Amino acid sequence: MIPVTKTFLPPQEEYQELLRGVWNTQLLTNRGALLLQLESELKSYLGADHFVVMNNGTVPIQIAIHLLADGGDVITTPFSYVATTTAILWQKCNPVFVDVEPDYLTIDPDLIEAAITPATRAILATHVFGNACDVERIGQIARKHGIYVIYDAAHCFGVKYRGQSIFNYGDISTCSFHATKIFHTAEGGAAFCRDQEMYDRIYFSHNFGHLTPTTFKAVGINGKISELQAAMGLAVLKYMDTILDERKKLVGTYHDLLRHASVKFIQLREGLEWNYSYYPLLFADESALLSVMSSLETMGIYPRRYFYPSLNQLPYLTASTHTPVSESAASRILCLPLFVGLKEDDQMLIASTINSLCPQ
Repeated sequence: MIPVTKTFLPPQEEYQELLRGVWNTQLLTNRGALLLQLESELKSYLGADHFVVMNNGTVPIQIAIHLLADGGDVITTPFSYVATTTAILWQKCNPVFVDVEPDYLTIDPDLIEAAITPATRAILATHVFGNACDVERIGQIARKHGIYVIYDAAHCFGVKYRGQSIFNYGDISTCSFHATKIFHTAEGGAAFCRDQEMYDRIYFSHNFGHLTPTTFKAVGINGKISELQAAMGLAVLKYMDTILDERKKLVGTYHDLLRHASVKFIQLREGLEWNYSYYPLLFADESALLSVMSSLETMGIYPRRYFYPSLNQLPYLTASTHTPVSESAASRILCLPLFVGLKEDDQMLIASTINSLCPQ
């Protein structure tokens, strides 16, 4: 079987060596030595100064909305993973969908301003497949109207835009360290921000509001990550160059093998240093996509439909919004298998199937 992704696992002995200290101290959580080491190494690797590592990638979004949206409207994208929308609903805010740009598949700045009302508190946009939103224009709009910007950057570990970490844009930016991501802590994530004041608000929010063990600064929840997860992150981080080099090679092979097929790869924004996080293809229509999926699955190859359905079509939403670009893309986009260890022969089999069913 060839899945859409496989978790990168470091040598088991290296992970176990990191755990020796945990067994010695018997401190498994509450921001122990391994987590502090991980945050220090991530700070250097990512070029980001203010962030808190957490227990998954959704809690940072929930905290960001709690801090910045305050029960109001949140302008957001329909083309993302479901957590982007459900985090808004979970925090008792109202998602307001605007469509995406057809080439980049990120939220369309031309449509944001018209959707702003007195109830608008924030924009929650997603850097899709690690592809940056138009952060300059979104920032200008937000400043003009006095609203906040939150970026769901779940796919963006290591991504840079115009020479700096993508996490440095927006008021709060979040990332996922889930096992399916290029960097992972088995389960985890982080919230990034631009200054110490916002960092303090995020920090207290993820730690029950503790100032000391017996005093409290603010309302908070439990977003802490364990030492076991931090150890996995440390063990994986040392292999990031290998991971990125391998994924870059695989992407190049796909590009070469599929150059004559009637499929389209997303357009990456100028100034982006990408991380090869996914290999999404847009097919001519949903019928072509389903035909390819069916043929591949009969051979034990399992691509995945990221992101489907378009989130404005979720069944539990109370308001109906039409976003034709997102709806079309969601029905036609398919991510091919991409992971360290994927064999070129398997890529050739996948590509030959697509080429035969979708000739140019």
